[in-house]
Amino acid sequence: MKISNPVLRGFEADPSMIRVGDTYYIANSTFEWWPGVRLHESKDLVNWNLLPSPISRTSQLNMRGNPSSGGVWAPDLSYADGKFWLVYSDVKVVNGAFKDCTNYIITAEDIRGPWSDPIRINGVGFDPSLFHDQDGRKYLVQQTWDFREYRHPFNGITLTEFDVSTMRLKPETARTIWEGTDVKLVEGPHLYRINDFYYLFAAEGGTVYTHQEVVARSESLDPFSFKGMPGNPFLTNFDTPRNFLQKQGHGSLVDTPSGEWYYASLCARPWHAKNESVTDPRGWCTLGRETAIQKVEWDDRGWPYVVGGHGGQHYVEPPVDAIASMTSDQSEVIDDFNTAHLNPEWNTLRVPFDEEMGEIGNGCLNLRGQGSLSNLFDLSLVARRWKAFAFDAEVTVQFSPRNYQQMAGLTNYYNDLCWSWVFVTWDETKQCRVIEVAQNDFNSYTSFLKEKSVEIPEEVEAVRLRTKVRTQTYRYQYSFDNVHWHDLGVELDARKLSDDYVNQRYGGFFTGAFVGMAAVDLSGYDAQAQFWHFTYAEVD
Repeated sequence: MKISNPVLRGFEADPSMIRVGDTYYIANSTFEWWPGVRLHESKDLVNWNLLPSPISRTSQLNMRGNPSSGGVWAPDLSYADGKFWLVYSDVKVVNGAFKDCTNYIITAEDIRGPWSDPIRINGVGFDPSLFHDQDGRKYLVQQTWDFREYRHPFNGITLTEFDVSTMRLKPETARTIWEGTDVKLVEGPHLYRINDFYYLFAAEGGTVYTHQEVVARSESLDPFSFKGMPGNPFLTNFDTPRNFLQKQGHGSLVDTPSGEWYYASLCARPWHAKNESVTDPRGWCTLGRETAIQKVEWDDRGWPYVVGGHGGQHYVEPPVDAIASMTSDQSEVIDDFNTAHLNPEWNTLRVPFDEEMGEIGNGCLNLRGQGSLSNLFDLSLVARRWKAFAFDAEVTVQFSPRNYQQMAGLTNYYNDLCWSWVFVTWDETKQCRVIEVAQNDFNSYTSFLKEKSVEIPEEVEAVRLRTKVRTQTYRYQYSFDNVHWHDLGVELDARKLSDDYVNQRYGGFFTGAFVGMAAVDLSGYDAQAQFWHFTYAEVD
């Protein structure tokens, strides 16, 4: 048994890892996707199981209208004083000079909840983490954002004391403890007290192929007292372009009961077209930023290093004291929608699934048509992460549109700018229901079938829709009898659902591709679509 990276596949960025007793926990960013913050637990660092989200109600997070890749950035999970602490940002502005955000703290005695209502703490910068010092004092450690055009926007790491008696920060204690290295873009800080030093782990270089994690330390928490590690960077793939893992950096450190050390970081697995260089472009990460774990040891000067080199390893030795555990297999999924609540692997955008979107149960997911798939406010979309480069996903839809503004079907989705879908709608020329395939590419909208859209026979009540994703490309198919399948003749470029593609023209590129179901009614008559028997099966 070895740790096989990535340990969390698909969009699972910015891991904050801790250990409580013999159990490890990881919290990940979710950005505009609901519910906010993903939590996983493990006994061995090898197998991980999804836990209920700590952010499950709008009183904790209101993302309605948030831009894509806004919302929850880099949550920090910690444990002290007999309870779990979670710090998270809600970012309202992604592009431009400003990164308007509000940082919150919630707590729970049990990792599975209930979690408290949030306490607003500040908006100095994103990526806040909470440090519990050995003397009982607590500090917020955070990236600091400078909007002034004549200064670098990443204005060092700020430390501010947190008063537990009032559950408020003490603004007068704020000070910059480190400005980072000359690589710049210092963010994602986590502070640890180990032996005689305070160690600061921070990300730099931007969360792309220049990404890296660096380490600094100090004997105090005085302003500008931290000094960078001579061997920086601690972790990076900038100079290892052929590594299986890329973009490693932002993450956190944990020790085991027996005294071993491990580091969880974001990572990515790019693919390349046959005619592309392996170094330029560096590749296309359709699964987004995932989570990897590397083993850490310490040199005789008290500095940490990644076992196997700063490029990281695909396979890593697990802790010697690991308690073997099992994880649920997600390579093949069948959801018959028999429960009253969505499976935890399903996600919605910005707001929770409620009666405005539809209902679930008795073998059916009923979606009420709302805005388009580019809508930031009212959208009926239920989707789950791509967790493999190749998979088939299919679902049955029953839908009776009355006009072309009413649509329902199966989508592959990155964000409001980049998505595609196969859907049932009404053709006023043919005077019948039809199947169409469309793509939104940075708001350039294309209907592929047009007059060749597939007519649905009047006696056919429901249509089975399928997508076949094969790393570089993907297609859509349909069946009227769930036996005979027909390809719709449209091959789409999977690159357009990657963070690397989105990053070419949009600053918010922090998520990953999703597959799911959507219903749209732009005419405003609340047309409803019924979905049942969703399947997802990964392909070797």
